[in-house]
Amino acid sequence: MNAENFASSERLVTAAYVRQGAQGRRGHELLLRALLEQGKCPEDGWDESTIELFLHELAIMDSNNFLGNCGVGEREGRVASGLVARRHYRLIHGIGRSGDISAVQPKAAGSSLLNKLTNSVVLDIIKQAGVRTVTNCFVVPMATGMSLTLCFLTLRHKRPKAKYIIWPRIDQKSCFKSMITAGFEPVVIENVLEGDELRTDIEAVEAKIKTLGAENILCVHSTTSCFAPRVPDRLEELAKICANYDIPHIVNNAYGVQSSKCMHLIQQGARVGRIDAFVQSLDKNFMVPVGGAIIAGFNESFIQEISKMYPGRASASPSLDVLITLLSLGASGYKQLLKERKEMFSYLSSELKKLADIHNERLLDTPHNPISLAMSLKNLDENNDAAVTQLGSMLFTRQVSGASFCCGLNVIFCISADCFHIGRVVPRGSVQTVNNYTFKGFMSHANDYSCAYLNAASAIGIKKQDVDIFLKRLDKCLKASRKGKESVNETCTANTGTDQLEDQKVQT
Repeated sequence: MNAENFASSERLVTAAYVRQGAQGRRGHELLLRALLEQGKCPEDGWDESTIELFLHELAIMDSNNFLGNCGVGEREGRVASGLVARRHYRLIHGIGRSGDISAVQPKAAGSSLLNKLTNSVVLDIIKQAGVRTVTNCFVVPMATGMSLTLCFLTLRHKRPKAKYIIWPRIDQKSCFKSMITAGFEPVVIENVLEGDELRTDIEAVEAKIKTLGAENILCVHSTTSCFAPRVPDRLEELAKICANYDIPHIVNNAYGVQSSKCMHLIQQGARVGRIDAFVQSLDKNFMVPVGGAIIAGFNESFIQEISKMYPGRASASPSLDVLITLLSLGASGYKQLLKERKEMFSYLSSELKKLADIHNERLLDTPHNPISLAMSLKNLDENNDAAVTQLGSMLFTRQVSGASFCCGLNVIFCISADCFHIGRVVPRGSVQTVNNYTFKGFMSHANDYSCAYLNAASAIGIKKQDVDIFLKRLDKCLKASRKGKESVNETCTANTGTDQLEDQKVQT
């Protein structure tokens, strides 16, 4: 209510009580005012009533919620289901206009304000996470792969002769298909083995640029976050090469916002060389539903060009989800999650090493990977070719998956040719064809890595109990695999009620 309405209320309720209520309302409004004026993530998280009040205020600014609104156009924000309307807080019009996803929508001042605020708050968080000199970003309602495609399509207009994208190999389908979908030819640069780590072959990248000709190369497409034993690309060296040859540089930073090391690599790459844009997932970094990504960069005009390349309006759901989440957490809450993730990485590393030693395996030495770990499965591999994939099946039936561990462990296993991103058990010698490109040793980021291995990732939101239960179940599966007492078909009944009771003891 405004001041006039509060004054009118005093005729019905004792003035002192009304003034007290007005002061309570004023507390909420001061938080909203600070957000609107500063455009930054609040240091302390908001309570749900403040967030809901804010969203209601935005929604009634949209034309579909005007009292007496008479819409005669083809797109008037009509929604048949009240449940759907409430799910979206009656913010129905989406974001952007037909020619620009970042443009203000005349029929939807509230949704447009939501969009602008979300981009501003997310930009603030990216700076606080480590990329201090980033100048612009926007939330796009597509996951990482399609967002990368949008970046490549924007570069097409700047480099019309280019047909190749230089891509240090990482065995993940969406980032590879993003280049194919954009109509370019990926030039795969195999990684080099340094100890246990798979690292960027800088010499091969530069040699390929000289062979193909810089003018024929659209960009270098590098990666930060990845599964061990692959580690983040050498961004500083790649950025220098891109600057020297005047070649754009796009970074796939899929789940790198949660890692200070990944963000530092991007900041340093931009400082010493060239990085045009870096793309990150909303769900992996901010614990929201799948369906959104952030495209960010150091040249404001180029990021605006990318946003204008998006055809038509877009769903506001990803922007709404991430804004609600960041307002709930506050900057301090998000930083605390990042701190806990880093602590759990150290704990997972030390405990997985202990378990590896018990089973005569080895935690691979991958110090340059700040999120993912790998444990060798050499003994299983040597004893039985099928044992590695069988181990993956055992873990799956014991609910070692992203679903059962919320935002915690990622362990991907293979059965036949299918790859399930759940836990990650990687056998040797897998061959996979993706868009007519054949990869040997697929999922291991190399043609012939020295051993089969299992991955576990310490991702944002992971808890100590997740690690403890995972290690307990993994220990059981490794013992069963070596004894040969459990087949793939028998594992469907492996996670018995007794096992679940034991796991509850671990949780408590």
